[in-house]
Amino acid sequence: MRFFEGVFSTPRWLALWAAQLGFMLDAMDVLLYVFALTTLKAEFGWSNAQAGLVSSVTLIASAFGGIAAGAISDRIGRRRTLIYTILLYSVASAGTATSRGIWDLIFWRAIVGLGLGGEWSAGATLVAESWPAEHRAKAVSFMQSGWALGYMAAAALAAVILPTLGWRAVFGGVLPALVTVFIRRKVAEPEIWLKSKQRASFTGIFKAPYGRRTFWATVLATSVLFAYWGLFTWLPGFLSAPVAQGGAGMNIVKTSGFVFAVQIGAFGGYLCFGYLADWLGRRPAFAIYVAAAAMLTPLYGLAPTISPLLLMMLGPCIGFFGTGFFSLFGAMLAELYPTAIRGAGQGFVYNFGRGLSALAPYAVGSLADRHGLGAALGLNAAFFLMAAGLVFLLPETKSTHLESV
Repeated sequence: MRFFEGVFSTPRWLALWAAQLGFMLDAMDVLLYVFALTTLKAEFGWSNAQAGLVSSVTLIASAFGGIAAGAISDRIGRRRTLIYTILLYSVASAGTATSRGIWDLIFWRAIVGLGLGGEWSAGATLVAESWPAEHRAKAVSFMQSGWALGYMAAAALAAVILPTLGWRAVFGGVLPALVTVFIRRKVAEPEIWLKSKQRASFTGIFKAPYGRRTFWATVLATSVLFAYWGLFTWLPGFLSAPVAQGGAGMNIVKTSGFVFAVQIGAFGGYLCFGYLADWLGRRPAFAIYVAAAAMLTPLYGLAPTISPLLLMMLGPCIGFFGTGFFSLFGAMLAELYPTAIRGAGQGFVYNFGRGLSALAPYAVGSLADRHGLGAALGLNAAFFLMAAGLVFLLPETKSTHLESV
């Protein structure tokens, strides 16, 4: 079977487009807050630590949302759960624009987090179960690339709207809600889920033979999610912060341009990872990516003191290696669990790790208050490097047929 066969009509592609669109708009909303950080700090008089706290709350909420949605999708289906989670973050996105201070923002961004975690759990499982083994990593990589597209959309909107209309104007919930209409009309539940008669308990992911897999996969997800959120939550702030504070000293338009370049690299990183993982295997592809990210992250933090040209050249590279590896989780986690607990397994591992990684924005923000943003970003390199070894504690799942798991 060719990968691009029936790209606009077959059930597997319709499922992929739906999950990618949902994830793209989810990412756009989450990252719009990141671009608005400097504006919000100035308007409400926040410190870096306070600004990072709001992002941390979003990540903690996403952990609860992802774990719950994974288990729910095992019961009511992947498609229905995807619809509900997209509607949830749509409402919260619109609510964000009404915020009058940090507590309002924490409330609405927490609800956004519930939808963020839930959307990934349902969408990743939907895609993994809709595609055969030989193309599963590529399909999940296409879905995951929606994050880079959403990041670029957020950068474009921030550059156009923030300087003229202000931060409230960038948030809205209409587009994600429209995606649910497409899902309801065009997307079907995976045949694997429909044929599965067993509805196992959520606790099955902690019992033999799956308990050890759940533990090490969760440690792995925590490591890279800490590194990612510690780096990319503060990337726009790093680029826009004054040089005296360890930043690059750019305005919002120039910052958006640099972030756009990083996300072009990320988009390519996602797509290439899928091909590499289907060819070499899940573990070696992942190790190559995160080891490269570990080397690039501290260099990127030092780049403004060396050369603006170096900063621009490294941007797409850090986007490529620092994000593309996330495609591993949608494919490999699905291959570690049977259908009856697949949603629960994917939802728990990835989102429990995301919840623990909520410390990252706050930790980097606190370090930045003392040592500057550039130096604080170097903390994330250690977590990338640790993940390169952790992945080999999990079994290689390349060529796994989900019907036989």
